[in-house]
Amino acid sequence: MKIPARVDGSVCGAVLSSGTPATLRRATTTGRRPFCAASEVSRESRKRPLGSSFFCSRTSLWLHSTFLPNLDNRPAVPLSRRRDASHTYSTAAAAAATTSTQPVPPAPVRDKRALLSYVPAEAESETTVDEHLNYYRDPYRRGYAPSDGPRLQVSDNKHDVAYPEREEIYSGDDALKRTIAKLCSCISLQFRHPHRVTLESIYKLYCQLPEPRMLNLTGIWRNKLMRIMGAPRKRDMESMLRYFALVGDVKNAGLTLRRSQWNYAMSFATKYASRSGAQEMEAALRLWREMEREAKIKGNDVTFNVLFDVAAKAGNFTLAEMIYSEMEKRGIEFNRFHHVSLIYYFGLKLDSGGIRAAYREMVESGEMIDTVVLNCVISGFLRCGEEAAAEETYERMKNGNTLAVDMPERDYMMGKVVTKVLMMFSKVGREHPQLKESLQTNVQLAPDVRTYRLLVEHYAIKLGDLGKVAKYLDEMKFLKISVHPTIFLALLKGFYAHGGIQGSEWSYKRLQGVLSAMYTARDDHARGFKIGNWLAVWALRAVKKCSLSSEAVIQTYDEMASRWDIPEHRLPFMSSLLENIVQDRDLRASGPAHGGTLHRSYQSSGSTKQSSDSCTNSRIS
Repeated sequence: MKIPARVDGSVCGAVLSSGTPATLRRATTTGRRPFCAASEVSRESRKRPLGSSFFCSRTSLWLHSTFLPNLDNRPAVPLSRRRDASHTYSTAAAAAATTSTQPVPPAPVRDKRALLSYVPAEAESETTVDEHLNYYRDPYRRGYAPSDGPRLQVSDNKHDVAYPEREEIYSGDDALKRTIAKLCSCISLQFRHPHRVTLESIYKLYCQLPEPRMLNLTGIWRNKLMRIMGAPRKRDMESMLRYFALVGDVKNAGLTLRRSQWNYAMSFATKYASRSGAQEMEAALRLWREMEREAKIKGNDVTFNVLFDVAAKAGNFTLAEMIYSEMEKRGIEFNRFHHVSLIYYFGLKLDSGGIRAAYREMVESGEMIDTVVLNCVISGFLRCGEEAAAEETYERMKNGNTLAVDMPERDYMMGKVVTKVLMMFSKVGREHPQLKESLQTNVQLAPDVRTYRLLVEHYAIKLGDLGKVAKYLDEMKFLKISVHPTIFLALLKGFYAHGGIQGSEWSYKRLQGVLSAMYTARDDHARGFKIGNWLAVWALRAVKKCSLSSEAVIQTYDEMASRWDIPEHRLPFMSSLLENIVQDRDLRASGPAHGGTLHRSYQSSGSTKQSSDSCTNSRIS
């Protein structure tokens, strides 16, 4: 065949060519192929398979002479297969004779050192293949990627929760003992009297411990520290960062987290879900996956309630329905928080029929109905635009609660206690149905400050009905409900949205009366009433909108500056804001009326969020 002859001839021509150029020219002119090419291929050779003709004796001799130097001492090996005359070479015998007669030089010694000398080594240091592979596996390159571990461990095992015991802790010097004793004393005081010691001071004291810090505390005090840090009065950015720093210390020390502590982390991650949505939802799902896949701990009812809540707030109703189905599949029973979240969910979907169905299901399940549940119903009705249904619920709350005992005003600690008592009442009522009605009779259903905040926000910001707002404020005063800064915040937003128009009820004179009442409330209740950042911002905006005077804005700024509770690091922001408002550069992108943007922000993060937060604060314990 032509192809094997061409391939074998090329190898022989490249390696064994020893002829002169004249000989090469003569071979070319006579039409013969040099070396291995035959003059004519017979018809029988065309019928042979490919492997039978792919052989060259000259190549065979060269391979033997190269890799087997002592070829002359070896016996000749006869070729067993027949070759045609066309595939023989005239120079084969001469080449064989030359190979057998000339002495073969000894092969050079090529040990490891000689072979390594072929490639120059690095001047600084030598590295291994694994180091280079790890370099390319590192997504950040050059060893800056975080290490893989320690893995998350979530366990409610008694030994894991109590580890380390007192005798398993390194005692340390006297200074360390005093620091630990002071830290434990502050933690215990925070449990009994939360207003006497702040979480920030406790965390600063904790940071004075040597690393790993968590191993300086027993399991009991570690759990107490995680509990107070996971349930602050207000879940803001600072408290979230503190808690996640503690979670990192627990993981780095090789200790385990309790499932309730991991639920605290999920609740922190979903705190601002109503503002940005997608990022917080992804964070919650990532934490859930880390708990169930890596720690092999299944989520409980609190876990799924947090996930359902964040999915609903983020507007991902498909995910909320999937979480709801997963709860049913796992057989997780609904408790008080799940029912309230379901009412809130239908309010976000603007489904008033779903609100009624969810409330009816909660009643039939034997759960206690209190003001928090009815506030969630009212907020859902207001969001759906059914003001009549919301007012009817409010009137029944106001008039149909004469038999209930007087409950103390709810604050942070009292709200947690009342929630636990109501859940205990629900459990007793299901086990003893004859006690259900008497227990429900003693539950307070009267409107509270959150009820009036929902109504004032809706009628002031969205509808601009000043008469309704005044009516609810009078009834709030009649029921002796203390005023709250959020009520004034809703009023100031109403003046900003509907003021500044000739003949409007939202006049600058009425605004001055509202500001005077706010100053009085601050002077009379310095501890419970605080003029914060947003209250001052909307007061300045409302004054500018209603008075159209820069002097009035500056005067309002000076009056509030002597009363407000704004930290010093926020004062430069307030100064720049004052300058923007005076020069008409504030909220310029919102349009001349600014009403549409304010209404959209109210719809996205306004009334319904407030009714849900009261349950969220005490849901994880």
